Amino acid sequence: MNKVCRIRSRRGFSLVELVIVILILGILAAVAAPRMFDTATSARENGTRRSLSVVRNAVELYRAQNGALPPAADQAAFKAALTSYLQGPFPRAEVGNAGDSVRIATGNSALAASGTESWAYNSTTGQFVVNHSSFIAW
Repeated sequence: MNKVCRIRSRRGFSLVELVIVILILGILAAVAAPRMFDTATSARENGTRRSLSVVRNAVELYRAQNGALPPAADQAAFKAALTSYLQGPFPRAEVGNAGDSVRIATGNSALAASGTESWAYNSTTGQFVVNHSSFIAW
């Protein structure tokens, strides 16, 4: 009879049990948190990749319809030439030198990252890249 009364009178968790549960939750949070916080970085990278693809497609469409690459006396002329091929404003680079500025280059050599502009465009070859050393290979 005493055992039955003792079992019924225990109604909560002991301090040791609570500490163990909190410890386990802390370990799970420590493992999961870096994965959750890294999603913002990968989202910015993926968004910039999509923007890069959109502008490259606009340049190719411009070339197909006009028989030449978009004029690139300066970034304003380049953006104006592509306005009708883009929906909305000119895309922003969300990584590296974030923004929507474009460095215009000429010549047959491959573009290299330089300056503070977000994008780089070669008006001779039609190459369009992210103007940052970490992302120029995209």
